[in-house]
Amino acid sequence: MEKIKAVNLTKIFGQVPKHAIQLLSQGMSKEKILNQTGQAVGIANVSFEIEEGETVVVMGLSGSGKSTLVRCINRIIEPTYGQIFIDGVDITTLEHHALLELRRHKLGMVFQHFALFPHRNVLNNVEYGLEIQHIEKNLRQEKAHDALKLVGLEDWSDAMPNQLSGGMQQRVGLARALAIEPDILLMDEAFSALDPLIRADMQNELVLMQNRMKKTILFITHDLDEALRIGNHIILMKDGQIIQAGTPQKILTAPANNYVKRFVENIDKSKILTAQSVLTPAKIIAYSDDNPITVLDNMKNEYLSCILVINRDKKLLGVVREKTASAAMKRGDKTIANFIDSSVPTVAPTDSLNVLISILAKWPWQVPVVDEKRKLQGIVMNSSVLAALAERNN
Repeated sequence: MEKIKAVNLTKIFGQVPKHAIQLLSQGMSKEKILNQTGQAVGIANVSFEIEEGETVVVMGLSGSGKSTLVRCINRIIEPTYGQIFIDGVDITTLEHHALLELRRHKLGMVFQHFALFPHRNVLNNVEYGLEIQHIEKNLRQEKAHDALKLVGLEDWSDAMPNQLSGGMQQRVGLARALAIEPDILLMDEAFSALDPLIRADMQNELVLMQNRMKKTILFITHDLDEALRIGNHIILMKDGQIIQAGTPQKILTAPANNYVKRFVENIDKSKILTAQSVLTPAKIIAYSDDNPITVLDNMKNEYLSCILVINRDKKLLGVVREKTASAAMKRGDKTIANFIDSSVPTVAPTDSLNVLISILAKWPWQVPVVDEKRKLQGIVMNSSVLAALAERNN
């Protein structure tokens, strides 16, 4: 379900925006428009959609327009042209009171700078959004405690902001946004002011919380590693325009132009590419009621020393090795059912190549890829992983 939609969103900073918009429509660059008119293009004809429950990361270098974009989404900055739909409602048409209600109830905002009230303790800071909603005191403190628990600060409710580390202060800022139970979280460079270790912890915490909460998150960053770590989809901006949008895997494997290619060239692809991108169908498999003779013949024909065994619903049961099948045949066993090794390592389609590499370093055979019900989706071989990494790094 579509939660946020932007249509031809444009922001011109200056006194004569119509002139700049006219020049934009003619294909003139941001720099030339500034030099010719004195009007600064913040964002230009930006269109995208965000589904409910997605984490979408907008990234780009300084001056790319990403922060202007997020501030247009909640109309802290008024767009010059275009439309913004939230739950199907064009919020560019909302008058002042309706816009305030939208911000108070549907939108949570987390900034780079923590913006905590120094004279309020942690609990009072977190309940501030509820206070301006006129929620009665006991209920707002209960909701604030719940939000602090979500970010792991339930024991710090009485502390003052100056008693907290930078990472803890940012958690308070996040709890304050979560306390109003918003549908949408807008996060503008939320972790950029933190040191690298705390920043990585906060990224992991956000991913874990999102797995539980399923909020719709628009996250702004200039850090590609951060974008790839937390985003379901990425929007890459340059000069106020969207250069490419898509999944992290798509942007890494099919960059739209040389700018994007240069942008991603130093990324460790093994952390981002997944088993899904390198799996192949399992052409030769066995069933638990197969005869050992048949199993051995299939293994010899395909030069296999190990074969995957599934049931009739395609659920992975394990593997049978050539020596085991051969011994079963010599004993005259009718099936391989009693000789299946269920300890075979598996991966999910979304697991990274890093996970696969760690398994393949110890497991000499093909690695089965299974879904959440352990149904076999395909296999990954060592050669496929090496070929994928070699291709991506060329």
